Amino acid sequence: MLGIDTQIGLTVIRELCKHGVTVHGIASDATGVGLYSRYLATGHIRSETEDGIIQQINTLARQTGTTWLLAVGESDILLINRRRDELIGITPLIPEADEFAKVLDKQTTLAAARSVGIITPQSWALDNLNDFEKIKPQLRFPVVIKWRNPHRVVRRLGKSGKTLQKYRYAYDPDELIEYLGKFEIIGELPLIQEYCPGYGVGQMLFLHEGKTVLRFQHRRIAEWPPEGGASAVCESLPIEAHNEMMAKSEALLRLLGWSGPAMVEYRYDPETQKAMLMEVNGRFWGSLPLAHHAGAHFVWLTLAIAAFGQVPEMRPYTPAVRCRSIVPELKRLLRVTFHPEMIQDKMLRPSWPHEWLLFLVRYLVPRTYYYVFSFDDPRPFIMDSWLSVRRVVTRRFAGGARYFG
Repeated sequence: MLGIDTQIGLTVIRELCKHGVTVHGIASDATGVGLYSRYLATGHIRSETEDGIIQQINTLARQTGTTWLLAVGESDILLINRRRDELIGITPLIPEADEFAKVLDKQTTLAAARSVGIITPQSWALDNLNDFEKIKPQLRFPVVIKWRNPHRVVRRLGKSGKTLQKYRYAYDPDELIEYLGKFEIIGELPLIQEYCPGYGVGQMLFLHEGKTVLRFQHRRIAEWPPEGGASAVCESLPIEAHNEMMAKSEALLRLLGWSGPAMVEYRYDPETQKAMLMEVNGRFWGSLPLAHHAGAHFVWLTLAIAAFGQVPEMRPYTPAVRCRSIVPELKRLLRVTFHPEMIQDKMLRPSWPHEWLLFLVRYLVPRTYYYVFSFDDPRPFIMDSWLSVRRVVTRRFAGGARYFG
């Protein structure tokens, strides 16, 4: 297992081991939470180079007799696909390069989605800032700025001294043009998208030979950052909820020629009952622990089909199961309480006393589980909590002002 640093890799370890599978894991460094799971057979720190990683995987496969390779991160999936022919005696269970490239490219995904009847946010792609005046009359502020394909620009951004920001809000033309102007130096500008109100809904599907063999869906109750990002608290939805949306999600993945697990992510506005497509995750997603606890075992299904050539029997998953990621949830609370001005979505102004009350009440909600904490495997949570506290203290005493951000 390449990438056991987060709750995703940890869930992969736990789910496979509970199905009787031995898992060996590679983490980026000693802070990887998966390293501390009692279910992990052996844990390793990854090599610093691509060549070293491939050699490390081949060595582990030879020494342990491992025949299957899973990867979590998009960059790792891209790496394995680039060097797939160099793997010896081990088969990667990841998307093929061509199908993965389609879901990484937001413009390709959005165009395919529109062709199957999915509503997508209006988007504008500029070749250069001279084109801005042409689209300016069409813009309704705020707008959201994001990269068409983050992996394509991350190195160029680094060389120019800039960091990759997943998204950015702009509230007027001057703010937008000022932000876009920072990226002319790399020869590519990010996409501009219309603002989509509502909350996140994720529909997770597993396609095998053109058929959907597993469906699961959830809604996001709280996110980090508060204006939209990874889910800090999420809840499984009944399978019959959003039937039309689910049918269109299946149609989209079939059109993209997808095989395996994927999450189709929407922004759902309960007032208008309209859902806007945000993206397709062609890998195991951040809220994978919720699917695991609810009984939708995507990881086991991935391995079972590859290893045994057949779809195992899957029981219906349980709705109204909640899952919490305590560290991101606390970071969200601290920002709402101490730095609400840092929340980019100015339409989102949560009350900090109400948010703290919800945080405490959630401990009393039945069928609540956690991304990292587990009574039968507590060490990952202990280490994750300790490392988080240590990072905060280190930044504080190093003079890092706004360490809550």
